[in-house]
Amino acid sequence: MRVAHQFLRASVSADPADRDEDPSRPETVQAMQIALEIPKQDPPARTDLLEAAARAVVAVCLDPRAGQDGPWREGLAAWYGHRIRKVARRARNKAWRDVQALPGVTVTQNGTSARAFVPSAVSEVPHAVSKLQIRGTDLEADEPGEVPEGAALILVDEALAMSTGKDAAQVGHASMLLAAAMDTDSAVAWAAAGFPLAVREVPAAEFTRAAERADAVVVRDAGFTEVAPGSATAVALPPRR
Repeated sequence: MRVAHQFLRASVSADPADRDEDPSRPETVQAMQIALEIPKQDPPARTDLLEAAARAVVAVCLDPRAGQDGPWREGLAAWYGHRIRKVARRARNKAWRDVQALPGVTVTQNGTSARAFVPSAVSEVPHAVSKLQIRGTDLEADEPGEVPEGAALILVDEALAMSTGKDAAQVGHASMLLAAAMDTDSAVAWAAAGFPLAVREVPAAEFTRAAERADAVVVRDAGFTEVAPGSATAVALPPRR
């Protein structure tokens, strides 16, 4: 895991100008797919699902296989080297069970599950994942309560009114950038604890104040969907001691 963290840290701290994509070269358009389990009956709480997604994304990045030669590391390397896209999709029933066989990590929180997969070119997404719907992920806002002691905190600007799927991609980006901002000992300890974190959707003024903190990690969206390019969508703050 230490090698996986050092790989993440070195990759995302590199000059973003070096990360590009060329639609004429499909191999350069890379994305991490995220499956959100959303049963038709008794759908999950929005916050639980977002927290599961955030934990799943960083778990893929810090999986020990990311520190070893092989397909896991190769998939991440190609993704880190281009624009870091994420695509969240809805899954249920057999479709959800089918994607469990594909390389990735499933996180379950309060009975709610999300699975993040090893990234790939968008032209090479496995059929079991590509057939999952991108639409239909939206869930009502909820009231999750107090942030647990020792949890990292990821704030989302509720003024942007993003869909649950878009939020899932943003909090996943926040969790991996937060891990990259940590020193290796801290990241390993966070991973050993199961990546405890809390996601909260907050008013714009509170979001802006958090983004100004010295220890804040701010996610700025590329603007492919839902929000304008450069929008600050999420802010990650390290675990409280």
